Amino acid sequence: MSKNARKMLVAGLIGGGIVYLLHKYFSSTGFMGSTSMTEKELALIEKLKQNGQAHLFKGWEELKGKDAEKKMFAEQLVTLDGQYPGGLVGYIENSKKLLKFSKDGGNPFEGYTPMKPSGIMLTLGDKKFDEMEAAGMKVIKDTAFCLVAGGLGERLGYNGIKVELPYETVTETCYLDLYCKHILALQAQARKAGATDCVLPLAIMTSGDTHAKTVDLLKKNNNFGMAEGQVVIVKQEKVPSLANNDAAFVAQKDNAFSLQTKPHGHGDVHKLIHDAGLAKKWASEGRKYLMFFQDTNGLVFHAAPAAFGVSVTEEFEVNSITVPRKPGEAVGAICKLESKDKTLTCNVEYNQLDALMKAAGYAGDEADASGFSPYPGNLNILIFSIPEYAATLEKSNGMVPEFVNPKYKDAEKTIFKKPTRLECMMQDYPKLLDSKAKVGFISLERGVCFSAVKNNAVDARGKQAKTGFPESACSGEADAYKVCRKYLKLAGCDVAVEGKTAEYNMIKTDVGAKVVLQPSFACTLAELKAKIPKPSQVKLGQDTTVVLEGEDVVVERLEMEKGFLSVVACPGAKVTIDWKGDGPTMDFVPEGKFDDSKKEFSYPEDLAEKYRYVLTAAVALHCSVVL
Repeated sequence: MSKNARKMLVAGLIGGGIVYLLHKYFSSTGFMGSTSMTEKELALIEKLKQNGQAHLFKGWEELKGKDAEKKMFAEQLVTLDGQYPGGLVGYIENSKKLLKFSKDGGNPFEGYTPMKPSGIMLTLGDKKFDEMEAAGMKVIKDTAFCLVAGGLGERLGYNGIKVELPYETVTETCYLDLYCKHILALQAQARKAGATDCVLPLAIMTSGDTHAKTVDLLKKNNNFGMAEGQVVIVKQEKVPSLANNDAAFVAQKDNAFSLQTKPHGHGDVHKLIHDAGLAKKWASEGRKYLMFFQDTNGLVFHAAPAAFGVSVTEEFEVNSITVPRKPGEAVGAICKLESKDKTLTCNVEYNQLDALMKAAGYAGDEADASGFSPYPGNLNILIFSIPEYAATLEKSNGMVPEFVNPKYKDAEKTIFKKPTRLECMMQDYPKLLDSKAKVGFISLERGVCFSAVKNNAVDARGKQAKTGFPESACSGEADAYKVCRKYLKLAGCDVAVEGKTAEYNMIKTDVGAKVVLQPSFACTLAELKAKIPKPSQVKLGQDTTVVLEGEDVVVERLEMEKGFLSVVACPGAKVTIDWKGDGPTMDFVPEGKFDDSKKEFSYPEDLAEKYRYVLTAAVALHCSVVL
């Protein structure tokens, strides 16, 4: 045999031949039965055994009649291996590094000095806000949107997907419908301005818990008016749980042939967008900005046009929509950080900020002359410049920096209270950027851009007592009406913005006129003013409920002290409202009774029937006022 032939034979044995030998070995020992594993599955199992995961396969040789279970386990491993850059071995290596960093008490911001970030503070209705809103509307035709919707409504006492919940109960518009309405309204404005073929894409990140239900919700509602292909869904997968500092994987408690997995964090949205080719596609189409937003914050689009305007005028590569933040408030803060090697602007978690300030020689997280912290509160509403975003994702393969947060059982930090996993956060994307990147913020009052709905009625009571913000369905709905009252007031109408304080389910709530201005009626303050040419002739009492919907609805006069009025104009219909009078009223209070022993609320059995009666009466009135 020639020398070259011998080299080829050895290479074959070391390469593909080793899989054959493994196959023979596992077959002969009973590791693998009649349900044969593929060469890929066998090779992965061997790699995992060599990287600290042999415990997962201990005793497999003696297990008879479990061939199907072994096969399913191997298939799960291959799937997980393909989802993580570097595969499961890469995940193990990264986990060990980060677990050691955590055990050693590592500080990710060591060597950095916090400084006030660059940004613009706006107030709804002032001249600067109007200017930024107008600037944003000029680039609306070149935008895209991404909804992060991986969560269920369990904390709200609801087992379905959160985007299916109603934003308000007057029209029962669900969150996903609301967001689609806003995007379509912005799209309509862009077309009016000359971009006649404008289609604004919406990407939705789902999870295993929400994917099928989100797809079904869109299908049942014809994509809520979005065109075919306008909505793209990307599904987030999970990563293996880690039992200890050696990054040992964990089998399910009730199934040794299945790995326990956990969510990797909403930072996965960047990799999903990259893997789906969306960032690259949007960049090639000439799109300029991408806005990320969360599942149950119905106020977000009131800030969107102005935020786009700030991104344009300040040339921000990353722009965070924020709210004023009090020192010590339990919300992440946007900070500019400087070290001898790098400058970056990013989110710093509230429990890290005070220590970071003191380490840099400051007294801590203190208020400035405004009474608020100089570091505004992060809402995870982010606007990225698409060309730079696409290029950065190409370099990082869509990954953003990871971290691990184990809860230790012992002082030596060797035993976990429960399995942990690697995580990543969408707001950590700026950490990938170099010091030249312009990263900043826009700050708006909370009632204009943020009202999260995430707590059940019982938890909301405690949250309100502690922070002043219950963040429940009750407060979210009240804020939905209040922001519309504020818009009407700024347009010159006679309506009280502040309502009466009332308690529902023991939650203090601002109750005033229930005003629903659908996005098709007006998606900006400027558009609203144009729709109400005689604002002095619009007067609404605190006991009124008004719904205005339709692109070609104009309000000449609308005077009501009480009752319900709904005006909904279909596309193409031109409607002028000239109305003075009252509508049907709701003569009951839709409130539950709290059982302190059970820590839950109960509701009247006939609540739905009573509510339906009021809405039916409103429909009859609706028919008589569309002129």
